[in-house]
Amino acid sequence: MPLPFFYGWVVVAVAFVTMAIGINARTAFSLFFPPILDEFGWERGITVGAFSLGFVISMVFTPLLGRAMDRWGPRWVMPVGVLMTSAGLALGALTTQPWHLYATLGVLVAAGTVVGGYTGHAQFLPHWFVRRRGLATGIAFSGVGVGSIVILPWLQAMIQSSGWRTACWAMAIVVLALVPMNFFLQRRRPEDMGLRADGDPTPAASTKPGGHPTNVVDTVWASTDWTVGRAMATARFWWVVVAFFGGLFAWYAVQAHQTKYLLEIGFSPGTAAYALGFVGLTGIVGQIALGWLSDRIGREWVWTIATLGFALCYALLLAMKQHPTPALLYLMVASQGVLGYGLASVYGAIPAELFQGRNYGSIFGWLGFASGLGAGAGPWVTGAVYDRTGSYAPAFWLTIALCLVSVVAMWLAAPRKVRVVAGRITG
Repeated sequence: MPLPFFYGWVVVAVAFVTMAIGINARTAFSLFFPPILDEFGWERGITVGAFSLGFVISMVFTPLLGRAMDRWGPRWVMPVGVLMTSAGLALGALTTQPWHLYATLGVLVAAGTVVGGYTGHAQFLPHWFVRRRGLATGIAFSGVGVGSIVILPWLQAMIQSSGWRTACWAMAIVVLALVPMNFFLQRRRPEDMGLRADGDPTPAASTKPGGHPTNVVDTVWASTDWTVGRAMATARFWWVVVAFFGGLFAWYAVQAHQTKYLLEIGFSPGTAAYALGFVGLTGIVGQIALGWLSDRIGREWVWTIATLGFALCYALLLAMKQHPTPALLYLMVASQGVLGYGLASVYGAIPAELFQGRNYGSIFGWLGFASGLGAGAGPWVTGAVYDRTGSYAPAFWLTIALCLVSVVAMWLAAPRKVRVVAGRITG
């Protein structure tokens, strides 16, 4: 296998491992949440606020991350995120006051995993592939599922046997292994190594005026030297903002509250932990399959399928309040993992096809701001609604509505009208 093709998959493999460990370091908050509540007796809104505050702080930080990625690349930026995550977990074990939790498992872990998670990887992975962009991204991000089925049950067992503080320390040590891997192997663009996207030995043939690739539909748009200011002056940018906010709100609201909700409606701690893990495991199927599908039918269709998967997940959670059966639990896990997690496979591809260029990282950083706002608002709003009403139902219905808004916004952003996917090229 020639090196130009092979090295792109090395980048994917490193991302796979980083996502497997890094993202589950953040997801573990759902497992730490019940024992922290039991130990301190804090209100749910206050406690889960640590998870949300982390996203709010990282939301402010994300545009700076984009600039840093444009300037230094993942070789230097990714290890910084890994170190932040590890420090947050280690220091989180020392928590005695709410602000300790906010500063450690909140700010440090959330901000660190934004760097080493979906947002950080989406700023350079799309550069390595064009024809296989959805598939490659889906494979890289499916590492989250592999990690979840291994790491989350292990952490739950450790929490039950040794306590949540010991589990924090153990996870901090595991995360540190990601530093050398990213420093020595990760790179921003194939051109930095004298290579080309998709491992092509020569530049792709073009049949468009101005030397544009055959997948370009709007040559004027594709010729624009996009800056943050120019991107923000377009309606498309803001439709993506709305779509990302709604999609990430849905994703992280259920992620933070699912374990506690399942415990309250009658499931055992072990079943609740495995449900969270199996969501990530089934997400392997969703991210790879929907990533592959997006390369053939388009990003909007996959965003629609995935977002409606989250809407179905919330509807099933509502139904489970009255009928907490294994069948509904399995359907909820599948709708969230097989369908909902497919969002990740197009999360980086959509902005890359709209605003690719030398300032892509900075532009994506501001779109990541919207993602962070949604990811932070979801858990906090859901917890606050529960504290005031004693029920998750109003927040779940709100999230279903936001899923529908997200779908409409993505079709209005219309990446297909700028660049079509490989499966839609007819000439």
